[in-house]
Amino acid sequence: MSLDDLYKEVILDHYQHPRNRGQLTDPDVATRGHNPLCGDEILLAVKMDGDVIEDIAFGGRGCSISQAAASMMTESVKGHPTTDASALAAGFKELMSGSGSTEGLGGNEDLEALQGVKKFPVRVKCALLPWTALLEIIDTWEHAPKETAAKG
Repeated sequence: MSLDDLYKEVILDHYQHPRNRGQLTDPDVATRGHNPLCGDEILLAVKMDGDVIEDIAFGGRGCSISQAAASMMTESVKGHPTTDASALAAGFKELMSGSGSTEGLGGNEDLEALQGVKKFPVRVKCALLPWTALLEIIDTWEHAPKETAAKG
């Protein structure tokens, strides 16, 4: 098995030219995800408009897989309802666990490029880190008091 399977061109592009990297002023929800096994860290923040992810940004540090996955994830969910983002996250998690297929990704070719990661079990947590943070944010938003939910 070649590392070429892992580091496809699209993964390197997202790592070298990350989308939505930075900070949001006055985010509605933010969280920090950490993978103690390899030291990956992600800071994720969203601005909501009702139940739509109006804007999303990430920061942090980590390996090329975690940072590329964060870039791809933010591109995939920005402008979409939380229900769609949750479904995409579930599809991605299934793909990484080996029980799912790329069908759960809705034709997102960038995310499909990450399927090679599942051949390297130690790296799967790296790819899942931003998705876990996103699901935490969605859960926080959905269970926020009405005053907070009305903010967006």
